[in-house]
Amino acid sequence: MARPLWSGSLSFGLVNVPVQLVSAARDMDYHFRQLHQKDKVPIEQRRFCSKEDEEVIWEEVGHAYDLDGKQVVVTDDELASVQPRKTRTIDIEAFVDLTDVDPVYFDHPYFLVPAGDSEGTLRAYRLLTEVMQKQERVALGRFVMRTKEYLVAVRAREGALALTTMLFEDEVRPTKGIPTGGKMPSSKQLEGAVAIIQELSTDWQPEHYEDCYRERLKRVIDAKRKRETIHAPKAEKEPQPVSDLMAALDETLERLRKGEDVRGEQDGHAKNGRRRSSRQRKRSKSSSR
Repeated sequence: MARPLWSGSLSFGLVNVPVQLVSAARDMDYHFRQLHQKDKVPIEQRRFCSKEDEEVIWEEVGHAYDLDGKQVVVTDDELASVQPRKTRTIDIEAFVDLTDVDPVYFDHPYFLVPAGDSEGTLRAYRLLTEVMQKQERVALGRFVMRTKEYLVAVRAREGALALTTMLFEDEVRPTKGIPTGGKMPSSKQLEGAVAIIQELSTDWQPEHYEDCYRERLKRVIDAKRKRETIHAPKAEKEPQPVSDLMAALDETLERLRKGEDVRGEQDGHAKNGRRRSSRQRKRSKSSSR
């Protein structure tokens, strides 16, 4: 199991369930070190004063906020005065339907696991998990981790409790001012687009979606280890806007019904069987029922 990032209690009315917080995501990216290309020595990053051209130690680093072109300097003590009160509790404030929460508010996923193996802890954890699973609701609450207060959503997921940190309402950009296209499409264009969506519809199966970039990068690293020559691919042409939208919709639908790939020129790894035909997708949906 991943290392606990936080420990405390999940407060549900007068019931307190001891829990630990562990990340539900893992970093699978390849991370590179920056080197001096000339001698292959790692590069160090240091803090320098732009006026004195001298290195600044961490203890001498201050904080300033730019307010209408003026710097407002804030001390460590002043910053400490507004830190949230450190508690060891996730306080549940309300329960809502999961479908009512716009996914744009979700940030980072975690698991809540029982803290300890006492009978009382495990019984309370299981009770809350089963209740939330049956009610199909998500609990909204708050807790403090390190120096920040988070709004969180807690729900049951495959027999365990999952916690997701959330964005606050004013952190989500409003849609006002975002371009929404030209005039309304015709009914025939809408029908064509709906037919394409229906042909592409399938059950959500996360194992069917892989990080193609990471796999290509792995092939490059493996090839470099074997001292093979790496050739950069030719730049692909940018797709052009279609001149006849209806014709493009009709052709897309026809190719989908034939089980053909409609994504254009992709890398070889993605082209080899990644897109299932409409018959395969329909078999998947019927078998899952």
